[in-house]
Amino acid sequence: MASQQFKFSLEKTRGKARAGRFETPHGQVETPIFMPVGTQASVKALDSTDIRDTKAQIILANTYHLYLRPGMGRLTQLGGVHKFMGWDKPILTDSGGFQVFSLGEQQASGGGQSQVKISDQGVEFSSHLDGSRHEFTPEKAMEIQRQIGADIIMAFDECTSDAAPLEYARQAMERTHAWAERCVRDWEKAGRFSMYGAYQALFGIVQGAMFEELRRESAQFISHLPVDGVAVGGETVGYNMAGTKQIMDWIEPLLPEDKPRYAMGLGRDPQDLVDAVLMGFDMFDCVGPTRLARNGALYHGSLQEEKAGGEVKSIFRSDFPKGRLNIGASSYATENQPIQEGCDCYTCTNGYTRAYLHHLYRTQELSYYRLASIHNVRFMVRLSQQLRDFVYSA
Repeated sequence: MASQQFKFSLEKTRGKARAGRFETPHGQVETPIFMPVGTQASVKALDSTDIRDTKAQIILANTYHLYLRPGMGRLTQLGGVHKFMGWDKPILTDSGGFQVFSLGEQQASGGGQSQVKISDQGVEFSSHLDGSRHEFTPEKAMEIQRQIGADIIMAFDECTSDAAPLEYARQAMERTHAWAERCVRDWEKAGRFSMYGAYQALFGIVQGAMFEELRRESAQFISHLPVDGVAVGGETVGYNMAGTKQIMDWIEPLLPEDKPRYAMGLGRDPQDLVDAVLMGFDMFDCVGPTRLARNGALYHGSLQEEKAGGEVKSIFRSDFPKGRLNIGASSYATENQPIQEGCDCYTCTNGYTRAYLHHLYRTQELSYYRLASIHNVRFMVRLSQQLRDFVYSA
């Protein structure tokens, strides 16, 4: 169902786990939901028909990368990202804050001096493509996202390293809050619409590194802004599940029940998705499923229910470490069976065997990347649907 506004409904809870749905101008999305990442208006190795066939309801596009290529002039001339990539379902864009943070971290880890300069006004950075200098301010990030035309856009934020001292983490959090307020003002000034006339939902981002006081303060601040959803960001989220759980334990009671909760960058492994839903998150994205697929790691396992401490828990079980079958292993060279029996993805239901995929992978045939990515994306989308069913089965 398409809507000219953004409407979220919380339909069912089971413990902290939630099931809901939201409506956007490009359709309805049921939560919990895994969102495949289309960094450059493309989920790597897949076309839009492939993505639809995985039953993905919403995908991501990246503000930083689309700003550099193809550039906003070309993208607006072609009617925005939906028309550009032939995708008629919802799209979420991040603000570019994490990519700018990553640029600085990469430069520093390479022994050089970071070319990223952060001030209260915004961020100056060098393009990873040609070294040209650019500046993102909250207003600029909003303008770019209006030009991209996504259904859900993110407030510009400063992603903070877990190693940041308390004093700097507080400064970065307060800067993120000030930027969020500027994003809200700019969003409202534009009528909350993209340049193509469709409503854009704005989400704020909770920061604060690994400091409980800061995370709680940030959760309260962002939750009280007139935004449509609340995201949780930072270096930990998506990369350190123990840290992510700690953060969510701190802030979950402070988050509004009537807005979706988005764990940014989370969803590399199936267990991550299960843990995040049980923590109370609704939305997830990660490049992990397609990246792992390209490198020979194919998801395998199933969701099961077990009693623990007197209550029923949803648990992911697999015969393989982290739920990943390594298709490059020589043991699969003659296995005439699908990646996983019972999997409903295109790859598993159309006769593509482990032996054949092993052959494609070892010979670096391009079709391998598509078939493997289809499996991993469908696996995570299906898992999010199964977690929704788990909530409803209470």
